[in-house]
Amino acid sequence: MQGPFQQRGQGQASKTRCSMFARRLNLLGRSHFSHSEATHGCWRSPSVWDPSWWTGLAPWPPSSQPNRYLSVNFKPPDCFRLSWWQSAGPRNLCDRFPQAPAFHLSRGLMDRTGNEPPFKRRKSQEEFARHGARSSPSCHSVSPAGRLPSSSQNGPAEVVTSDTSPQQTNQTTEIKRPWEDFSQIYTRRQREDVFIIDGKEDQSFDFSVMSYNILSQDLLVDNAHLYKHCRWPVLEWSHRFSSILKEFEMYDADILCLQEVQEDHYKKQIKPSLESLGYHCEYKVRTGRKPDGCVIGFKQFKFSLVSCQPVEYFRHGIPLLDRDNVGLVLLLRPALPGGSVPSLCVANTHLLYNPRRGDIKLTQLAMLLAEMGKVARQQDGSYCPIILCGDFNSVPSSPLYSFIREGKLEYDGLPISKISGQEQALRGQRLLSVPIWPKSLGISHHCQYETESEIHPDEECRNSVSVRENGDKASPPETKVQSCIEHDFQLTSVYSHYLSGQPEITTCHSRTALTVDYIFYSAAKDNFSAGHVGHPHPDGVLQLLSRLCLLCESDLRSVNGLPNEHNPSDHLPLLARFRLRL
Repeated sequence: MQGPFQQRGQGQASKTRCSMFARRLNLLGRSHFSHSEATHGCWRSPSVWDPSWWTGLAPWPPSSQPNRYLSVNFKPPDCFRLSWWQSAGPRNLCDRFPQAPAFHLSRGLMDRTGNEPPFKRRKSQEEFARHGARSSPSCHSVSPAGRLPSSSQNGPAEVVTSDTSPQQTNQTTEIKRPWEDFSQIYTRRQREDVFIIDGKEDQSFDFSVMSYNILSQDLLVDNAHLYKHCRWPVLEWSHRFSSILKEFEMYDADILCLQEVQEDHYKKQIKPSLESLGYHCEYKVRTGRKPDGCVIGFKQFKFSLVSCQPVEYFRHGIPLLDRDNVGLVLLLRPALPGGSVPSLCVANTHLLYNPRRGDIKLTQLAMLLAEMGKVARQQDGSYCPIILCGDFNSVPSSPLYSFIREGKLEYDGLPISKISGQEQALRGQRLLSVPIWPKSLGISHHCQYETESEIHPDEECRNSVSVRENGDKASPPETKVQSCIEHDFQLTSVYSHYLSGQPEITTCHSRTALTVDYIFYSAAKDNFSAGHVGHPHPDGVLQLLSRLCLLCESDLRSVNGLPNEHNPSDHLPLLARFRLRL
C-alpha cells in the first residue's frame, strides 16, 4: 500500500516540512532530547490521543511572535489533520513510525547531540513583543527580568540579564565629572618649576594619583545579586576592560592604586596594557585561594622605585587575622636631579568587607600603618610624604575613618559592628575589649613594629602586671587607663565627602550607595585639625592642587547605578593632583 507521503509530490513534502519546523530536520522520531525533556509538555511530545496531535493546534494561546525554543505558529500540514488520519488508517501510522512514540521539535541552537537544553521558562506576550524570539547566542539560560543567577544545579551559571524597562534598552547618559581646582592658592611665575608661596620662592614637583576599585570579574559573578539592575553586555569583562583602559588613558594619572585586580586578567591584559602606557607595576594577590589583589603602578619617567613591601593580613595561629586581605607599600623617588629630593611613600589596600567585624578591620589597618611607618621613616626620625589609597569598607562618619584622620581612637567598649559604619542597625552586642589584638602580633598600640626592648612606656604600663613580694599577682591599679590606638601620621582626605549638602558616593550597586574609597595624604605639619577635611594645606609638604569631583546618589541612580555603559565598575575612580614641595 502506498503511503500518504509517497502519494504527494516531493515539492509539496518539502514545503510541508519547511512550514512545519523552524529549521529543516532530517530525523523524525526520537532526538537527542532526554526522556524528561520529552515529557515536559504535550505539545513538545504529543500523544496520539491528545487533541493537539490531530487538530494541529497548540494547547496554549497562539503568540504573535515565534518562541525562542519551539516553532508553534505554523500552518499544520495535511498529515496532521483528522481527514488524513481517516484516510490513512492506523496501519500506516505503525508502518511509518515504528520506533517513534512522539515528534520532538528542536530549538534552533541545538546543532550537536552533546548540547543539552537549559532550564527554560515561557516568555510572556510583553516579553515577546519587547525581545523577539532569540536572545544573545552567548546566553544559554533565561532568568527573571534583570536577575543575575550566581549558581545553578548544572554548575557555575553564566551571568544573564534582560531589559526590564525602555530606559535600559537605550544607552544611559554619561555624567561628566568636573575638576575642582585649588591652584588659585598658588601664584605661578614664568618658570614652570618655581612658585611663589606666601611671598617665598620654592621649587616643587607636581603629580597625579588615581585610586580605583575596578571590580574583579570573578567577584562580580559570585555576587551577581548586587548587579541585577544591569544588562549583561555591561557586565561582560571584554566590555568592562575596554572601558577601564580608556579611563586609564583619559585620566593619565602618574600613580595608579587599583583594588580587586584579578590575577589572570592582570597577567594577560592589565599589566601589558599599563606597561605600554609607560607604567611600572607592582602586584600583590590576596592570600589563600582568592583570585584578586592590589596594584600600584607609576609612570617611569616620573618616579623610580626605591622599595616595595607587600603586606599580608593573614596570620597563622591568630583567629582575629584569619582573612586573606592584603596591602602594598611602595617608596618612590621623584625623577628629579639632585640628591636631596624627598621620597614619596605610596600605600594601597583593600580592607575586609564584613560590616560586623570592625575589630578585624582596625587590626588590618594597624598592620598597614606599621609597614608604612617602617618604609616612610627617614634618617632624622621624621616621615617622608605619604599617600594612602584604597577601599577601606568604612564610611566617613565611622570610628575607623576618624582614627585615620585624627591619629587616635578610644576603642574600649565600642560596638564591633559600628566600627566601619556600613550598617545603621546594630548586629549583636559584641564590644571591643583591651587589647584589641594579641601581643604576639608584634605591633604596638602606636601602630609600630616593636621588639621586647622597644615597648612604648604607655604600652608597658597597660600590659604589665605587678608582683607582690610573696610572688602573688597584685590586682590592677584602681585608676583605669583608657585604652586607645594611635599613629603619628598627619593624614587628611582629598575629598570633603559632601556635595551641595548631599553625601558623596564612591560605590553604588543594587543594595547600597556609600563612600568607602579614599585618598589620604600628608597634611600640614602644624595646626593640624579635622576641620580641614577636603581642603588644601598650603604650608604642608604635599599640597592638593585639584580633585575630580564625585557624584551623589541621585546622580548615579539617574544612570542606572554602577556599573553602566560609561562606568565599568561598581566604584568610581578617585583622582587628585598634588604638589610636592622640595
